[in-house]
Amino acid sequence: MYLPAPPKLPFVHRSRRVGTLLVCTATALLAACATEGPRPQIGGDATTTRPPVEVPLAAPTPEEDALRQLVAYQERLDRVAAPLLVNNPQLCKGNARHLLGFTAKTRYSYSADYIDAAQKIFKLDERLTVTGVLPGSGAARVGIARGDGLVAVEDKPLPQGPNAERQAAAILAPLVSKRTSVKLTVLRDGSNLELNVPLTLACAFRVELGNVDAVNAYSDGHRVLVTRGMMSFARTDAELAYVLAREFGHNVLGHPARLHASATIAGVIDNLIRVKPDLSMTHGTAGIKPYAQEIDAAADTTGLYMAARAGYSIDGEVPFWQRLATQTPASVMNGYTAIHPATAYRLSAIETAETEIKSKLAAKKPLIP
Repeated sequence: MYLPAPPKLPFVHRSRRVGTLLVCTATALLAACATEGPRPQIGGDATTTRPPVEVPLAAPTPEEDALRQLVAYQERLDRVAAPLLVNNPQLCKGNARHLLGFTAKTRYSYSADYIDAAQKIFKLDERLTVTGVLPGSGAARVGIARGDGLVAVEDKPLPQGPNAERQAAAILAPLVSKRTSVKLTVLRDGSNLELNVPLTLACAFRVELGNVDAVNAYSDGHRVLVTRGMMSFARTDAELAYVLAREFGHNVLGHPARLHASATIAGVIDNLIRVKPDLSMTHGTAGIKPYAQEIDAAADTTGLYMAARAGYSIDGEVPFWQRLATQTPASVMNGYTAIHPATAYRLSAIETAETEIKSKLAAKKPLIP
C-alpha cells in the first residue's frame, strides 16, 4: 500500500540488528546462526572441546522462494519508477497527488499461501510495517525507514490486522489532501518515535508487477503494470524506464478512457497481479484492441519527456523499441507489439521528440511537450 494511495515504491534497507549476531554472515541474514560454540567433552579432559556442531539450515519453502523472487522484481520496478513519479507532477496534471512517500504492509498483504512466508522473511505481523521509501520524498528526508511499524498519525492510532491497509488509507486520505505534512508515530527498535513527515507531490500512478512471462505492459488510467517477461527483456534500468514512461504517458493523456478500454485493461491488470494468474485470460490480446498510431505516438512523446525529466538517458529509446518489435512482432498475440503495432510511425515520433528535447536542454528551456 502506498500511503494514502497505493503505488509500491523502492525499498530502502536499514539494518535493525547490527552487532547483535556477530557470528552470523550475510548469507545467513534470513536465518538464525547455525553454529554452536565449543563445549567441554563429557567423560574426558575438561579442557578438551568438541568441534563445532553444524546444524543444517532449513531449506526455504517454495512459497518463500517465490515470494523472494516477486519482491526482487518489484524492488527493481519501484526503483526505476520512483524518479519518473517524483519528477513529473507537472506533466501528470490531474493525476498528481500529495503522498506520504512510503509503502507499508502487514502479513495479510499477501495471499493466504504466502502469509507465513511473508511473516518469516520480512518479519511482517498484524501491524502495518514500512516496506519501502520513495527516494527524494519527504519521508526519506526525515528518516522513515524499512521496518518502521506504523503506530499513529496525528496521535490517532492506526489500525492493525487483516484490513489495516484499507482502514489506514481511509484515515490518511483526508489528512494528506489538506496538509503539507503529517505527524507520524512509528515503532523502531522497541520505542516509539515521532516524525513530522513532509508530503511529496508526485504522479499518483500505482506501479504493478505482472506475474507472467509474456513481454507486455498495460495502463488503465490509474495503474501501470509491467510483466515479468518485459522486465527480463529490458536489459537496463533505462530501458525499463522507457516502458514505464510511455505507459504513464497513456494515463496522463487519458487514452484508456478515450478508447473505452479502461475496464478491459483493469481486468487484465487485476488478473496479472495475482501470484498465480489465470492464464486462460491471457490468450491473444485479452480483448484489448490495437492502439491507433497517432495515440501511440502521443504516448511515446510524453513518455520521452518524462524519462528525460527524470534523468534517464533517452539515447537508447529507438534501439530498444526496434529490438522489441523485432523479437516480439505483432504476430505474437500476447506481446507488446500486437497491441502497439505502428512501430515505424512510433519510431519517427520518438526521433522527433528526442531532437526537441535535446534542443531544449541545450537552450536550458523547460522540458514541456
